[in-house]
Amino acid sequence: MAYDAELAERTRELVYPRGDAEEKKMFGGLAFLLGGNMAVAVSGRGGLLVRVDRAESETLVDGAGVAPMTMGGRDMPGWLHVAPDLLDDDAVLQQWVERGVNFAMSLPRER
Repeated sequence: MAYDAELAERTRELVYPRGDAEEKKMFGGLAFLLGGNMAVAVSGRGGLLVRVDRAESETLVDGAGVAPMTMGGRDMPGWLHVAPDLLDDDAVLQQWVERGVNFAMSLPRER
C-alpha cells in the first residue's frame, strides 16, 4: 500500500515552517526529518508514525487509535502509530506533528 499523498501534503505544511526539514521515502512511507532526525512519517500502512520521548510512549497510547509502532512484529520504543481516522481533524494532526517535530528538534543534529 502506498502512503496517503493528501496526509503527506498536510503533514508537509506543518513540518516545513519549523526549520531545517527534509523528507525521505522510507519503509513504504514518507518520513519527515529535522536536523537529520526523523520526526514523523506518513505510513505506507495508513496513519502517522510519530517519534516521542521513550519515557512518554506508554502514557500516550490510548487504545483508541494511538498504539505503539510495530515493525517486524516488535514494538519500537519511542515511536507511536496514530490511526488514519484520528487525523481527519486538522487540530489533531497538528498536535501529533508538533509532538514529533519538538522531540526531533530536541536531539543533536545528525549531519
